[in-house]
Amino acid sequence: MRQKSDQLRSSKLITYLLLIVILFLGLLCLYYGSSFAPGSDPESLRRDGSDPVLGSLPGPQHFDDDSLQNLELPRTIPICDMKYSELIPCLDRELIYQLRLKLNLSLMEHYERHCPPPQRRLNCLIPPPAEFQIPIRWPESRDEVWKANIPHTHLASEKSDQNWMVVKGDKINFPGGGTHFHYGADKYIVSLARMLKFPNDKLHNGGNLRNVLDVGCGVASFGAYLLQHSTIAMSLAPNDVHENQIQFALERGIPSTLGVLGTKRLPYPSRSFDLAHCSRCRIDWLQRDGILLLELDRVLRPGGYFAYSSPEAYAKDPENLRIGNAMHDLLKRMCWRVASKKDQTVIWQKPTSNGCYLKREPGTQPPLCSIEDDADGVWNVQMKACISQYSAQMHREKGTGLVPWPQRLITPPPRLEDIGVSPEEFHEDTRIWKFRVNEYWKQMKSVVRKSYFRNVMDMNANLGGFAAALKDTDVWVMNVAPVTISARLKIIYDRGLIGTVHDWCESFSTYPRTYDLLHAWAVFSELEERGCSTEDLLVEMDRILRPEAFVIIRDKPSIISYIQKSLPALKWDRWVSEVEPSTDALSVSEERVLIARKKLWSD
Repeated sequence: MRQKSDQLRSSKLITYLLLIVILFLGLLCLYYGSSFAPGSDPESLRRDGSDPVLGSLPGPQHFDDDSLQNLELPRTIPICDMKYSELIPCLDRELIYQLRLKLNLSLMEHYERHCPPPQRRLNCLIPPPAEFQIPIRWPESRDEVWKANIPHTHLASEKSDQNWMVVKGDKINFPGGGTHFHYGADKYIVSLARMLKFPNDKLHNGGNLRNVLDVGCGVASFGAYLLQHSTIAMSLAPNDVHENQIQFALERGIPSTLGVLGTKRLPYPSRSFDLAHCSRCRIDWLQRDGILLLELDRVLRPGGYFAYSSPEAYAKDPENLRIGNAMHDLLKRMCWRVASKKDQTVIWQKPTSNGCYLKREPGTQPPLCSIEDDADGVWNVQMKACISQYSAQMHREKGTGLVPWPQRLITPPPRLEDIGVSPEEFHEDTRIWKFRVNEYWKQMKSVVRKSYFRNVMDMNANLGGFAAALKDTDVWVMNVAPVTISARLKIIYDRGLIGTVHDWCESFSTYPRTYDLLHAWAVFSELEERGCSTEDLLVEMDRILRPEAFVIIRDKPSIISYIQKSLPALKWDRWVSEVEPSTDALSVSEERVLIARKKLWSD
């Protein structure tokens, strides 16, 4: 009897132990199952920890001649699932959900950058949508794009009364309307110039108003029509409920980028823009002691303008009147003045010196930033609810000292002294890049015309010499200042160009298939020194590139040799050319130039 009882107890014990083991294994599977990167599956995560895209290659590669002989190069790179055709890795809401990030939605933190850790990166080639067509070329693209390339028509119906966009057959047309300018951005721009009494109703004001920041830009029609006024806008909008608005803007060939006024500084230096524009941009400018207006104050130049428009229907709305009065009070304490007001549009202007700041009563809010604050430090830097004072030179001169556009492009700006570059070095840099770009054209002229390109990115822009050399072509350039030399971006803006700070160890904030040409000078060498993955960057560049687009990679021979052998796996072997360029003052070592063209392929 006792033996049976003991057997029964042993049986129950074993059963309980088995149930505990099964429960433990189930929880373990649930945990690891939830940690897969977007779009990846257990097959894509190798047990040896190697990159699923590049086989057994380790992450960072150190390219010397001996190691190159032993590298196992990728034969193929897997294709991502079609549902990731529009993936933006660092702006992926599914990733935010998977990582269980606790973000403050009221502060727009969910629209800020949150990049996947290396083990969660989607290491595969992003496929184009079904029936993708080579984008329509500029200037026709300003007014129409292929619907198949961005198959989203929600905005066309939602904004049908505002002339944002209209679906016509296999194309989407852009009449040039907006929330506050239903009858066309061109007429609206002229009205702003008239409000400011600029000569000949031209918003460029004789070349003195060149750089514009358009926040909450929609499909960027305001920026599109500014271009004919010799003015360039950085059109900015988040990846929000207005689906794919920046993707439409880039497909049209309009300078634009994804971004949000949230908790972190915009990736632009201080004193970069002559005008900030908000046409019913739905931004709460009064939140957190006016921190968002103070961020605009940081990036606006001395005497810069802020044009704020709201619909006529709100003219007598009590809440709209309350907001307007509160903004007026705040901006007055920030030493701004009303430059002009007409109907529901008001234009404020910043002071040209520190004089007003120094005359404020003690304890006036918002306070002045401390002297130690670096107003040009922007990468992953939190916004600050304080006023950035002008430098002693700007205060003394009551302005930036910049000459009008287009002379601004080739004239050494005063802030060169801040980064230790002489006017002579500036001119030499401009001369060298003019020569280098001419050599690039010679290398490519057998396969492409200059008019083929519209959206161009310089991944290591230095002083902006590459973009300056393209001034006589119909392109715009996103000048990227790597985080290691981000101080140089202010020189690019002082030349009348636009750009952003970025860390190439991470994905760029843009949609797939948005650029016609990527120029990478010494980008991979710098990446190698920092221990980041060359393979990740190649896959990221492919994501950014349009089909039939080009890359120009200028780097040391070992890196060029490695990348060239990787071209078939990347499907960048539509056309390839490699040359040894002549040595110049910018050459830090022996260099090679590789130009390759991406194929148009489908999944």
